Amino acid sequence: MKKFLIIVAMLATWGIASAQSYTQKWNNLYERTEYFDSYGRMVGYSKYNKLYDRTEYYNANGTLVKTESYNSLYDRTETKSSNGNVQQTRNYNTLYDREDIKDKNGNVIGYRKWNSLYDRYDVFNSYGTLVGYYKWNDLYDRWEYHEQ
Repeated sequence: MKKFLIIVAMLATWGIASAQSYTQKWNNLYERTEYFDSYGRMVGYSKYNKLYDRTEYYNANGTLVKTESYNSLYDRTETKSSNGNVQQTRNYNTLYDREDIKDKNGNVIGYRKWNSLYDRYDVFNSYGTLVGYYKWNDLYDRWEYHEQ
């Protein structure tokens, strides 16, 4: 579940930045999750690094873009740039029953919440406007991000 949440947050970051739908698929041969745009082109991939206990994200050319790891001291997931600077954090907000996404200064820039009516994760911006959602596709056995 932790790995899934990390991947979902990464897709949220990529999905909010563009007006396309993205899909992800596990590649058994390379033991990585690959991300594809709506045209079927691979835009990047992620792998779990056991040595550093973190997920590493790469672009399609294999260049490290960012890393994500869990910080048990602050009970949050931290996303860091390729040079190690914190870009954003994610933690569960029990008061609102959602996962808050915050910038490096601690300001809420968005959040993600499970929508049981539609069986999907809805993604909202800081104003509470729905910007997209993640839905599991049983036919293709993958998560798909759809931007509103």
